[in-house]
Amino acid sequence: MRSTVRVPATSANIGPGFDCFGLALDLCNEITVDIHAEPKITWGGEGEDELPVDGSDLISETMRRVADGRALPAFAMHGVNRVPLARGLGSSSAAVVAGVVAALTLLGSEPTPMAAFPLASSIEGHPDNAAPACCGGFTIALPDGAVHRFDAHPDVRPVLLVPELRGSTVEARAVLPDLVPRADAVFNAAHAALMVRALTDDPGLLGDALQDRMHQDVRLGLVPPVAEVFRALRDDGVPVCVSGSGPTLLAFETRATVPDPGDGWRVLRPAIRARGFDLVSET
Repeated sequence: MRSTVRVPATSANIGPGFDCFGLALDLCNEITVDIHAEPKITWGGEGEDELPVDGSDLISETMRRVADGRALPAFAMHGVNRVPLARGLGSSSAAVVAGVVAALTLLGSEPTPMAAFPLASSIEGHPDNAAPACCGGFTIALPDGAVHRFDAHPDVRPVLLVPELRGSTVEARAVLPDLVPRADAVFNAAHAALMVRALTDDPGLLGDALQDRMHQDVRLGLVPPVAEVFRALRDDGVPVCVSGSGPTLLAFETRATVPDPGDGWRVLRPAIRARGFDLVSET
């Protein structure tokens, strides 16, 4: 059997939807697992020269956790990464979802989105990324494990501003305050509700809806060059937020083209991906 799994990049939080909102982007990593080939691990694309080939990578570790003591057949695995690493675009969630889907397939189980999501969320720890990676579109992950998926409005056009510098999710969470003032909680609740309307029905509301008082300012404080670009975009009326824990910025093109920040940045314009992972298997 030879199976190829494709998993999209994801942007979590989307402004006020901290740890709840997620968006699937049509920028996909893929892995091919072949039980008929000589067992080995190879990589291409993002991080190809730094990812381990000894089975200690996140995909392989996830597959072992899903197997939970059951024997997996020997296999060759080749990964092609298009999602930038450590930039707030769900590269770890993509790896975990790929590992879950591959392991379930090798074990003879059907890896539906709702079968893969609880496993991926538990292993990776970020349901706001795992949900869109499994289900596609715009998702809301609830604390009880439920997921609600919505189609984004066709005029929602994301733009990723990806800096050269990398970020640490652990560090970005460590700077968050333990307590949130009531006024800030109310502010975020109101803007999160508005965000649902903006993404699904009225993209003209994105500029207002993306405002946040819980996490973005402190995280931008870790990366002053990114904060400078963020403020310049906001001043120009561009709807923008921090993608996940950063340092990538997620902007939206509404009235005008989002400008290129210049040296040290990549600008990507992936569409919103309506579905989550893809699986193609050949016997």
